[in-house]
Formats: sequence, structure tokens, C-alpha cells
Amino acid sequence: MAELKYMPGFGNECVSEDPRCPGALPEGQNNPQVCPYGLYAEQLSGSAFTCPRSTNKRSWLYRILPSVCHKPFKPMDQGHLTHNWDEAEAEPSQLRWKPFEILRASEKNLDFVSGLHTLCGAGEPKSRNGIAIHIFTCNTSMINRCFYNSDGDFLMVPQQGKLLITTEFGKLLVEPNEICVIQQGMRFSVEVFGETRGYILEVYGVHFELPDLGPIGANGLANPRDFLVPVAWYEDRQVAGGYTVISKYQGKLFSAQQDFSPFNVVAWHGNYTPYKYNLDNFMAINSVAFDHADPSIFTVLTAKSARPGVALADFVIFPPRWGVANNTFRPPYYHRNCMSEFMGLIKGRYEAKEEGFQPGGGSLHCVMTPHGPDAECFEKASKARLEPERVADGTMAFMFESSFSMAVTQWGLKTSNCLDKTYYKCWEPLKSHFNPSCK
Repeated sequence: MAELKYMPGFGNECVSEDPRCPGALPEGQNNPQVCPYGLYAEQLSGSAFTCPRSTNKRSWLYRILPSVCHKPFKPMDQGHLTHNWDEAEAEPSQLRWKPFEILRASEKNLDFVSGLHTLCGAGEPKSRNGIAIHIFTCNTSMINRCFYNSDGDFLMVPQQGKLLITTEFGKLLVEPNEICVIQQGMRFSVEVFGETRGYILEVYGVHFELPDLGPIGANGLANPRDFLVPVAWYEDRQVAGGYTVISKYQGKLFSAQQDFSPFNVVAWHGNYTPYKYNLDNFMAINSVAFDHADPSIFTVLTAKSARPGVALADFVIFPPRWGVANNTFRPPYYHRNCMSEFMGLIKGRYEAKEEGFQPGGGSLHCVMTPHGPDAECFEKASKARLEPERVADGTMAFMFESSFSMAVTQWGLKTSNCLDKTYYKCWEPLKSHFNPSCK
């Protein structure tokens, strides 16, 4: 595979044209009477026309045929994709999942779309306010099929296996320890290279953005220059047997047929694009005196709600770093939160629960559900000699945090057969150290 090229920057105004067609971008206007090379001009709007400039998102695509050229959409099999948050009883307990199973191709062919499984979520795609967390497990590339999400944005976290994602804007190669965001309405197809697994955070009605830095200043956390946008690439390919375009619309899947590849964009310009980011580039900030800073200091991307300071969803990571706090219990503290916390593990061993929480699995602690280090971690950290130490080397854990109270699907609770029903036992050995005679 030839090395892919990218353009750096977050939310930039970008211009790109496939080098096979120099001059494909119109000069000085968006929609000329006749476009260069006989292309069609098509605008993709990611925000209302009248949004302030700081939040206005759109791109102009110059393509061989417009995306309107397809047969009517028809309902298709949902698989385990859902937005029905009432299909199972509410579950306030601490939940943990073992690594989600990836079927072998010899058992059943699953591509990215057929391998989508909704784990939990809240809100409503029709009103465009809410989130969903999905697991994808697949073993086969999408052949003459593409997907787009009419409901919201996908933040994708591959855990096992790399993804070669072809989009209308160009190609992205996304490997474990990288993430990508495919925004609402963007058509894409996923090629895999074996058994593949990962996590998806979907948000309805808003887009991901970089968190405000406040007193941190102008630099730090995820720096804008480290986000990468694909460059234009096209194929002029007819598909005699039919090309399937799959739309996720109001939480359901629909398919339509056309006779050509949708990846026929020769040139484009705008600020509404897919992008990827390597988590190794995150500049971590931590306490250098005592106590903990709250985990919000590890926020990579946020999707803001209408309430100032309250996120619809945050994407947070726990990267390799130094721990130096004096007179401090250094692992994560015991916590009850007005937010819901889903955690996943890309690689390594998470410091607060080195056993049981495995790469490819996950945990969910919903609104006000207590959580914290297991008994072994507490005893070890309470007696440790406090010296500067490396934390989480070879590990990358992450959190999807949301202000919504999350409902777990039937697949998450039963069908997946991955729920660890012994999770609560990791706290049972905790014992009282209280001694009223000894301060």
C-alpha cells in the first residue's frame, strides 16, 4: 500500500484536488455554470447556513456524478444496531464486559456495517439530541458498499486491526492507538485486514471540537496541528452488479442502489471533513505537587451540550505519563459522578484494575453509580513508597463520558455473552481501616 498523504490541522479551511486532474477546483467561486472537467458541484453542509462563522461547517465537492443519482432507499436488516433504549430493564449496577468476540470469516462474514453492535446510549436521533456507544467486530472488507450516518458523527477507536477508510474526501489509514471522526452525512467504506474490533462514540446534533484550555493557556492536550485530513482521491468506476449505499436514518438502516462508486470526488474545499489523530501526540498535564487533577485534563475531544461546561460527550484518554504527587493516593479516586462513564482499553493494563479489565472489553458506571480502584490496587497504592514513577507505559485506556443517563441494550446485557457477572467482587475484599484511637 502506498503511503497516504494528509493535511494537518483541526477545523481548517482546506483545499485539495487529485493530482491526476490539476485545476479541478473552480477559481474564485463555488458553483460555476460549467465546472472544470465537466464535474458537478455539490455542497455538503454540516451546520445550518446561518450558524456563526466560528461554528459554520460546510464543504464543496466536485464530483463525476452527484450523490443524488440512486434508486429509492429501502429498509434493511438492523442486525444489532438500535436506538431503542427501552428494550431492557434499567441497570444501575457497575458493569464490565470481557473482550467482545470477533467471529472468524470461516464462521460468518461480517463487514463494518453488519458488525455494528449497539452497547448503550440515550437520547433520540429524531430530535438530534443524544449519544450511542457501539462496538464493531468484523473480518471482511466492505465490497461495493458504503455507509453514511444521517443521525450524527462517529468517533471511531480501533482496538485490534487497522482500518483503511475510503471517504468522499480521500483515504484514511487508522491503526490501533489512533482515532478518526467521520462526521454526519459523509459516505465511507471500510477495508480490514483480518479480525478487527473497536469502539464507536456516536453523537447526535452536535460535532466534536477541541476542549477550551482555560488557565492551561494556548498549548497542550491535543494540539490542532496533529489532526490529519485526507487529500482528494477519486475513482471513476462503474459497478454493473450495483453499488449499495447504506444510510443510518432515525436510528434505522436503509439501502439504495446505484451503478457507480460514490468515491468520485475529484476535488474539494471546505472545513467540514473527516479526520484522524494519533493518541501518542497527546500532551498530558498532571499534578506535580499533591492530589489529583480531575480526569477532564485528559480530554481529547468534546461534544458540547447547550449547558455551559456540560458535555453531551467527552472523549478522554489515560496515556503514559509520570506520577510524582507527594503524600497522595495516586490511582484514580473513589467516585460517584453526575455523568456516565464508559471505559475501554486499547492495549496494556489499566492501573486501577490490572486484572479483569482487558483490551477489547469495557466497563460502564452510569450516573451516580459508585466506582473506583479494586481492593488489590487500594492496598498496594496505600503502602507504596512514593517516588517519581512511570504510569501506564504500554497502556492506552480511554473514556466516553456523557451527561446522559445511559441505557444498556439487550445485546449488551445478554446477547453478547460478554458481561462479567463477577465484576462487583473486585471490591468485596475492601476492609475497614478505621481506628478512632489513631489519627
